[in-house]
Order: sequence, then C-alpha cells, then structure tokens
Amino acid sequence: DQSCCRSAFMLNIERVDTENKKQVRCFVELPFRIYADCPQWVPPLNVDAYNQLNRKKHPFYEHSQVEFFLAVRDGQDVGRIAVIENKPFNQYHHEKTADFYLFECENDLETATALFSTAFEWAKARGLNKMIGPKGMGPLDGYGVLTFGHEHRQTMTMLNYGHAYYQSLVEAQGFVKEVDFVSCYLPADKFEIPERVKRITERVMQRGHLEIKTFKNKKELLRWADRIGIAYNNAFVNNWEYYPLSQREIDFVVENIMTIADHRLIKIIIHGEDVVGFLFAFHDISAAMQRAKGNLFPFGLIDILLELRRTNTVSVNGMGILPEFQGHGGNALLYYAMGETLLNFRQFVHVEMTQVAETTEQMRADLKNLNGVEYKNNRVYRKLLE
Repeated sequence: DQSCCRSAFMLNIERVDTENKKQVRCFVELPFRIYADCPQWVPPLNVDAYNQLNRKKHPFYEHSQVEFFLAVRDGQDVGRIAVIENKPFNQYHHEKTADFYLFECENDLETATALFSTAFEWAKARGLNKMIGPKGMGPLDGYGVLTFGHEHRQTMTMLNYGHAYYQSLVEAQGFVKEVDFVSCYLPADKFEIPERVKRITERVMQRGHLEIKTFKNKKELLRWADRIGIAYNNAFVNNWEYYPLSQREIDFVVENIMTIADHRLIKIIIHGEDVVGFLFAFHDISAAMQRAKGNLFPFGLIDILLELRRTNTVSVNGMGILPEFQGHGGNALLYYAMGETLLNFRQFVHVEMTQVAETTEQMRADLKNLNGVEYKNNRVYRKLLE
C-alpha cells in the first residue's frame, strides 16, 4: 500500500537543538496549535516555558540529562516530548528510571508512537529500564495525564492539562497506572473546620511545641525563605516522587513560589526556630494567564496583578509536614491554618486542593472530612522497557 509507505516517510522525529532558537520556539509554541480551540487550557508564561529548555539557567541540568523531540509531518509540527534521566532520583531510589514530560500530540496514534519509540530508544541507550510520566524536572512541574475533569479550566500551570484522547495515546504504548493525583474542590460556603481538627489544634497550641506562624508582609516572608526551602526538601522524603534537591534547585523552587506568593496565603508551622510544616495557597490567576498567551509584556503583567484582586478562587498547592511531626497534631494545625486563612480572606468562593497523591491516605481522608469533592484526576504511568 503506497499511501501507507508515503505517510511513514512524511513523519519525522527531530531532536531539538536547545541552542537553536527556531527549534526551541517550535517546541514551546506547539501547544498553542494543539489547544487552539480549547477554552480550558492555560498557556504557561513564556519565561517559564523557555527556561525548561535553557541548559544554562535551569538548575536541573547541573546533574541530569534531558532531551527534547518534535514530530514534524509535511513541514508542520504535530507532536513533542521531553525525556529525562533524573540522576539524583535514580541514585536515591537505586533505580534506572527515565521520565517523559511535555508530551503534546494531535489525535494520531502514528505520531504518538513515533515520539514514544524515540523516547524509549533514548532511555535504553542510557541503560535505563523503566519509564514513568508525565513527570517533569522539579517539584513545581505538574504530574500525570488528566483522566477526568477535562471540562474544568486548568489550574494555572500547577496542574497538567491534556485532551481527553491523550489517555488512550499513552496507554496504547503499553503504559499502566503508577499513581493517581486527585484534585479536590471545596465550596467555601460548605467549608468548615471539623470539630476534631479544632480540638486537636487547641491541644497542640496549649502544649506549646508547635505553632502557626503568619507573616506581616512579603519582606518577613522572604526572611524565612531559606528555612522554608529546607523544610520543603525534607517534608516529602516518604513520597513516591522524592529525591534530594540541590541547593540551587531549592532556591529555584522557593524563588518561584515567592514571586507569586501573597504573604497572607503562606503559613508555616514552627518548632522553636525551625520550620516543620508549610501550606502554600495562591490566587488562581488562570484567566489572566489565558489572556496573556504566554506574554508578560506589554499588558500581561498588569492584567495578572489585577486578577489577583478579582479572582474568587484560591489554589492550595504545596502542603507538607516533616515525617517526625506527622501524627503529633501537625496535620490538624495545617488544616486549621488553611481554614482560618480562607474564611478570613473574604475574597474566595472556591478552594482547590491540587494534586493530592492517592498514596497519602490521611490527607485524602481529611479532605473528605472538609467536604472536598474530587473533580480532577491526573494519572502517572509506568512502562518497563524491554
């Protein structure tokens, strides 16, 4: 069948030379075509999207390998993928895992298969025997393929969005479920701090071991940034995705959080002078990010600043407590802090808890107690490489 042979020749997979501005731009801009008619998709800011391909700027490249590939058919970009060898992760877990990320594709199995085959070959050439994904280059990159909740707008870029057909394209490559990350929606009018949480919080406060620290202004928050970074790195040691971050990576994460943080929405739990828990909540500025189309200038930044005042949704993304303080009332303190913040803020009608791993059973149970409705699911997949 000649047409079949012809189409095979027409599809090329190109390795992106990250020094080549045109290729990098093609990679970054592809999603704008894939989601041209999708009102739920939120484009990342260009500064962040280009940073991921910048081997000099992004701290991940100081220890690990990433390669980017574009699928091109008849001169048009139709798909992309990034494949990652996270060396500290593999050393820490004694594994030989590769990750895939930034997968975008038209609804075409041939394109998806060609992209994944290239990714598999790259990984096997490095002696890696398993692929996991979507999983990115750091803790701020969202996990998983969206498997339900496509009708809801993406929560900024904290959560991955993808067309409904992505699930079947990925599963057709032989991937199976590794772990689900559920996002919950808490209607503020039904949001109550359970009596149990109040009781535990009062007891913990009376004992005086742990306390909730709030910040008077951004300057004070920045003074605590380093200690928050250390706690952030240590809080998730039992998590599936954990690996010890380098100091540059911790700084990178903290700097990113601090740039968009409102000091009133960041709470920490302290034990003496040490940070042992934290809660990061952010104004949901998705609508302004959609209007900005990746560009902060000339008007994107102003619109985002205005959206901080306009939005009625808050996203809680980043909640952790050091393992040795779990079960000592630390969790209750965090929920109490969250409740107080949201009830006192008066701006928010909707609260979203993004990406809670199904493996964190206590937290999932707590969210049900807070009347949380599970309304999005992001699935991380795995495949053994033969």
